[in-house]
Amino acid sequence: MFDKMMLCDEGFANVVDNGETIGFSLLARLPYYRGLGLSMIEDISLSIDGDPVPREDVRFSVRGRSWTRDEMETVYDDRWNFGEKATVTVLRPGGLTPGAHKVDIAVRMRVSYLPFVPTTKTGRELQLAA
Repeated sequence: MFDKMMLCDEGFANVVDNGETIGFSLLARLPYYRGLGLSMIEDISLSIDGDPVPREDVRFSVRGRSWTRDEMETVYDDRWNFGEKATVTVLRPGGLTPGAHKVDIAVRMRVSYLPFVPTTKTGRELQLAA
């Protein structure tokens, strides 16, 4: 139900650090009607223009704090709140070229009262400004 709201139209941009483009970022919302502790986010996977992004290249940030996917597994004192826009950064030297890119995202969550681990997916074309 919340899959179409996961990807935000704004916030898709290359990331520059000390004058060097180190990757790109996008804004995403949790596809669940309640917030979840970060350790309950089993996975955030991405593909850009059909190319899967390696897990070790993904960074997740909310409220000024950032984690690798491996680090998120042990974060018990912070959460991704309902409706909150998180920044998902992909480390990719040189970033992406300006223009349209097909972005696919999947979030797998561990919800205590569900007897399965749901994965919510969505994808669409986003525009990267020059």
